[in-house]
Amino acid sequence: MRKLLTSIILASLTFSIFCIPAFAQIKNFNREGKQITRFSTLGDAVDAHDGEIAYFDGTYYLYGTSYDCGFQWGNKTAPFCGFKSYSSKDMVNWTDEGFLFDAKTPVWQSRCDGKTYGCFRPHVVYNAKTKLYVLWINVYDNVVGYRVFTSKTPVGPFNEVAEPHLAVNSDMPAAGLNNGDHDTFIDDDGTAYLAYTDWRTKGTIVIEKLSADYLTGTGEVVKRVTEGETEAPGLFKRKGIYYVVYSDPNCGYCSGTGTSYRTAKSPLGPWSKPTKISDNSCGGQPSFVSTLKVNKETIYLYGSDLWNNAAKNEALANFYWAPLAFNEDGSIKPLQCAVEYSMPTAKPGVKPGRSLDDIWDLKCDIGGQVQRSQTFKVLRSTLLSKFSITVFQNNTPNAPLVIDIYKAGANHLATGKALASKSIPVEEVGWSARNIFIRPNIRVAKGQEYVIVLKSASTAGCYGVAHAKVKTHSVSASISTDGGVTFMSSEQGGELKYQILIK
Repeated sequence: MRKLLTSIILASLTFSIFCIPAFAQIKNFNREGKQITRFSTLGDAVDAHDGEIAYFDGTYYLYGTSYDCGFQWGNKTAPFCGFKSYSSKDMVNWTDEGFLFDAKTPVWQSRCDGKTYGCFRPHVVYNAKTKLYVLWINVYDNVVGYRVFTSKTPVGPFNEVAEPHLAVNSDMPAAGLNNGDHDTFIDDDGTAYLAYTDWRTKGTIVIEKLSADYLTGTGEVVKRVTEGETEAPGLFKRKGIYYVVYSDPNCGYCSGTGTSYRTAKSPLGPWSKPTKISDNSCGGQPSFVSTLKVNKETIYLYGSDLWNNAAKNEALANFYWAPLAFNEDGSIKPLQCAVEYSMPTAKPGVKPGRSLDDIWDLKCDIGGQVQRSQTFKVLRSTLLSKFSITVFQNNTPNAPLVIDIYKAGANHLATGKALASKSIPVEEVGWSARNIFIRPNIRVAKGQEYVIVLKSASTAGCYGVAHAKVKTHSVSASISTDGGVTFMSSEQGGELKYQILIK
């Protein structure tokens, strides 16, 4: 009997352990208070901005606009990069799921490239009746300001459906500033709503009920939820109260505009007066509030785009993500801009991942007289078949990035002639930090130290690297400011983000 009782207790304890949700520590800033560049499981920087995080069938999905190909708002020669998605079980390890649809076609370039206002804000919801995922994006080539797509999976490919109709600005000219930033919201009964920005009234927020298939408006609408000079609404419901959180004031690509919210008993109002919960949105601009029902917990995840302060390269923009906190009366507490927070993993028993994103800092200074290097050793004599290093470009360099490999001499510095050299054209280096793969195919000797040197003759812009102050290997990174490989000054404790592959 005692043995049976012990078995029952042990079984109960085991069940309890595996049913306790695991929590991952999500970091927004490093210990020095600097922004963090998040990297995918491939080692590339996450490049999905001004979108949202959704939760479908036990998985988190990040949707956003890509800037890696060099899109610049207001630059008529800039290409449109498209919309990307990433998936994760723990909000730490993000898998690149690719583009939601092919945006390289002439049609999509004409709709969204730099000669237009651009295309932004991918938001995806699931329709339980049609069993389709529905994507809304903000465009400026038509009257309504949006295009709609459906897919059988949350990562696509998404196929465009008929152009939607909305009650606001339907009689305005096409390809103008009619309707802007938006959010899609599904109520408890499955009814969908679109919250969007009316630019014709100088940035008031509008909320319109959508059709049963979520593909168009119904004409049931509440106008002027805000007085104007606002944008980027996020609509959600908590304990019978509806909330709309928005950018206050509106300020495209600004690093530090305010966040306010209003409440109502119905999505169509009437809506309360505003309450501001942040003056700077934790260094960015509010992007979304997602209702995530994870296990038995409901999280209202607030997202802010930490823009590159309207610089030419918004691929370098980062993210602030943290759950909203509420008072007993339902009011939202002011944002605390947490350095890190706990987030439940998607399913009980999933071991939370560990993020190393906070150790990497992006440095862009390669060009002209500035070079950077990285040493490495191998454990056996073999063929160095391939290596990768994380690089990016900024402000349009006018010469290729050159990567050389040397033997290392005294003080970890390059010596002799280059064993291998590769010139990377400007157009092959992303605006977002991502891996470049080189195939040197050279013999390397056990115990011998080697040096990777990155340089460019560019007199404009720069090439950048992901750099860590704390070494993860017994190697060192160096920098030269006089254009001479042999005059590299050692950066104590530093390391570039790279990977060596040998046969």
